[in-house]
Amino acid sequence: MKERDERDTPEVGACSFIDRQAVGGKPAHTESKEDRGTGAQATPRLQLPMPDLQLVRLDHAPALLAFERENRAYFAAVIPDRGDEFFASFDTQHAQLLAQQAAGTDYFYLLVAEGGEVVGRVNLFKVADGSAELGYRIAQKAAGQELATAAVRKVCELAATEYGLTSLRTRVTLDNPASGKVLEHNGFVAIGELTLNGKPARSYICELR
Repeated sequence: MKERDERDTPEVGACSFIDRQAVGGKPAHTESKEDRGTGAQATPRLQLPMPDLQLVRLDHAPALLAFERENRAYFAAVIPDRGDEFFASFDTQHAQLLAQQAAGTDYFYLLVAEGGEVVGRVNLFKVADGSAELGYRIAQKAAGQELATAAVRKVCELAATEYGLTSLRTRVTLDNPASGKVLEHNGFVAIGELTLNGKPARSYICELR
């Protein structure tokens, strides 16, 4: 997916996954390949317990910046790199996210592990007329633990119950099939094909009600 600026999500505190269970995951909107990170160059993977899903706050900034820096090359293998300016002006970017969230146009969720480390993010943006776009990405060292499916499921629930949304949209490049599976596990249906960031892709929709 292509996020607007830094968009990959009013304050409701932290919420844990229902029953602390997951079903299969990946970075994306599709943003990165879940089961990459094996072999000699693999990054050590974070193990359970499951992280909490939290709306982004001002004090998340250092951990979120560390997450983006640590996974920059990993994400850039599938989606366009954010660019040096994003990192140089991160504090400004983060303030913009908080303003957008307060305005109700976007909601930015983080997967926060014990100790406060950010290991993923799931975003709802372009919120309008009962609909929004979905985007997400999971840290390389947390890939393969089915976090993406669980996180997307929970955010879909919140989209309906907290924000009154009736549908979510997203797009996935065809070279990232695991992201398509994450979406399908959560009730998204492919509705068309397009070119995304110069690559063949599919668009998906999920009817929440």
